Amino acid sequence: MEELEFKHVSVLLQECLEGLNIRPDGIYVDGTAGGAGHSREIARRLTTGRLIALDKDPDAIQVAAQRLAPYPCAQVVQSDFCGMCQVLDQLGIPTIDGVLLDLGVSSFQLDTPERGFSYQHDAPLDMRMSKTGLSAYDVVNGYEFGELCRVFREYGEEKFTPAIAKRIIKTRENHPIQTTGELAELIKQSIPARARREGGHPAKRVFQAIRIEVNGELSSLSVFLEQVFDRLNPGGRMAIITFHSLEDRMVKQRFASLCRGCTCPPDFPVCVCGNKPQGKLINRKPIEASKEELEANPRSKSAKLRVLEKL
Repeated sequence: MEELEFKHVSVLLQECLEGLNIRPDGIYVDGTAGGAGHSREIARRLTTGRLIALDKDPDAIQVAAQRLAPYPCAQVVQSDFCGMCQVLDQLGIPTIDGVLLDLGVSSFQLDTPERGFSYQHDAPLDMRMSKTGLSAYDVVNGYEFGELCRVFREYGEEKFTPAIAKRIIKTRENHPIQTTGELAELIKQSIPARARREGGHPAKRVFQAIRIEVNGELSSLSVFLEQVFDRLNPGGRMAIITFHSLEDRMVKQRFASLCRGCTCPPDFPVCVCGNKPQGKLINRKPIEASKEELEANPRSKSAKLRVLEKL
């Protein structure tokens, strides 16, 4: 079978491999396999170990299966990373030694116009990573004013939310909004000229917000953070790359709560809660792309890697 043209430069690759502290006999999960860049490097370092590579995108699964075929230790499964515990149960794997998430949208998804992720190409409004369920078209043409405002505010932190939502509602009274180009133009017209000249493409935040809503990205991350730490072996590590402040905040807060020990008030002479830290941060601050990586791959600019080890 011919391999899909799946280009995706793995962000913070060396930093992830170091962060995971891979043991040749360990069991690892890549929750966002994409073009299998991270997965392939993990698989190369295993001897008697196992790698489970997950992705919800059927195109990514096809490519990952081909690229990981030379590694008998690797197994590819189509699943959202929030279903990781169910996948492990189905495979009879009670605990793991490391897990990696590379969140956000892949270069392949952005650069394939017909997937409808990018405001750089005019294409049908889609944005579904799994190619099933709620689409960007459904959100833009079906959500009421209040729902649109919630999505743009919460997930895009867009300050011109009411104006954009109003224009969308007014436009679709005459005809449905069909394409990414049409939506990007509407957004541009809703934003004052001065603001259009600052801070990148005017549609960037709204497109991010719609994509997060369509793919349930923050709810998936919330489920993952709640469930998967318990499946790590002592000394096992969790490495997560985020690309915007909403995801990073969730990861930072969850990691902080797992590293927190005693929760007694500071004036108590002795601890009575008995809470002990469950994890430790491998780096106090998130790891960001080096100057060399930024030059080679500008999309790594907003990437932040946080690594936690289970005690």
